[in-house]
Amino acid sequence: MRRTPFTKSTRRSLACAVAAALGCAGLVALPAPAAAAAGELTVQYHAGATGGDQAEPWLKVRNTGGATVALSDVRIRYYFKSDAGNPSYRFACSWAVKGCGNITGSFGTLAKPTATADRYLEIGFTSGAGSLAAGADTGDLQLRFHRADWQRLDQSDDYSFSATQSAYANWSKVTAQLDGAVVWGTAPEGNDPTDPTDPTDPPGDGATLFDDFSYTAYNDPRIAANGWSVRSNSGGPGVPGATWAPQNVTFASSGGNTVMNLETSTAGTGESTRQTEVLTKSMKFRNGTYAARVRFSDAPRGGPDGDHLVQTFFTINDLKAPMADDYAEYDFEYLPNGGWGEPSNILYTTSWETYAPDPWQAVNQHTESRRSYAGWHDLVVTIDNSSIRYYVDGQSFGTHDAAYLPERPMSINFNQWLIDLAGQTSTTPRSYDQQVDYVLHVKDQVLTPAQVAAKVAGYRSAGTSFEDTVPSA
Repeated sequence: MRRTPFTKSTRRSLACAVAAALGCAGLVALPAPAAAAAGELTVQYHAGATGGDQAEPWLKVRNTGGATVALSDVRIRYYFKSDAGNPSYRFACSWAVKGCGNITGSFGTLAKPTATADRYLEIGFTSGAGSLAAGADTGDLQLRFHRADWQRLDQSDDYSFSATQSAYANWSKVTAQLDGAVVWGTAPEGNDPTDPTDPTDPPGDGATLFDDFSYTAYNDPRIAANGWSVRSNSGGPGVPGATWAPQNVTFASSGGNTVMNLETSTAGTGESTRQTEVLTKSMKFRNGTYAARVRFSDAPRGGPDGDHLVQTFFTINDLKAPMADDYAEYDFEYLPNGGWGEPSNILYTTSWETYAPDPWQAVNQHTESRRSYAGWHDLVVTIDNSSIRYYVDGQSFGTHDAAYLPERPMSINFNQWLIDLAGQTSTTPRSYDQQVDYVLHVKDQVLTPAQVAAKVAGYRSAGTSFEDTVPSA
């Protein structure tokens, strides 16, 4: 874990006042970025065992493309038919060249069961597995799984199993995904993990929060009635002495829709700094899809530029104790003028396991992009039982490991705040805007960015500006 080259006091002043308002987006202790995923893959399979109480799919992944592949962007699926009674299963890694500690395994249920498959084992890699150069393979992945009750397994009707596969060879009945796209193998009919029948049709009617932010002012009674809090209490993150100004949250028409505007202003002192935050009052959101259309700003609306600003969309729960293992936070954070040791604009996505404010310790994984993101952007993060995936404008931005999955529900938040006052020392007043068009959460469903867009369009065509069917945690 790389420590940042600046002090704890500049990393979320007052240690976010121990997440006083659950608004702690910004706590980033950043590991080195992984290489961007690119290339093609093949999967080889060897049946390590053909009977007994364990299935042993031994696998190798080979990079047949011309560019290095980050293994953290790779997912492999082995498909099987659950035994009578639909028992639970457990995964284990017996041995792996890449290290069993860098291999993850989780089980999923197929949307369209077939005669030979209704479940799958998904294999992933942590960032510690490193990368795969062109022409290289992972070496042995000697994997196994068994029924939770340790009863005998029947593999004879399993889609991906072959009792005659006694040596490694290419095996198309195991699929490989690279950066979210299937690049090898054939899934059981109707179950391509990234090729829904109609990608513009949203799946199902899962419990959903949708808000078009069609309000009139920060004190519109519908805001509280719809489960939102406009922050006014003190505490971090931000510069010491700054206050959270609910009156700086306004609503205006843009592009035919009403958008929420978060204004942050300063005249170069903590006392003159006004920050903004809007968050759900309830922590009831966990796995599923989160999406928002957000407008980031590089320059102030007026006054001198250069402040170390953070513009965000994130989910979070409270840190109950330093390094508590049930903490969770998933961030989009845009720094238009740098900060945290960065000289210019950068976008982070960060998945948090836990942290301690003093002395500073952090356990997280991040992806970054150093360029301007000024303007409107569609931000999507999906959380299932195997990974956290971030998307920007329909394109994969980063995939984070199962080690960072949430243990407890979270709130949904937007805020804009100043890291410090070192970026611009002028005492001339200036103000920055961050705008939000909509927010969407679909509980326990992983939607593609195209499905998110279709679902939002459906709400708007029906004239629905708000819906919340997500049950309380």
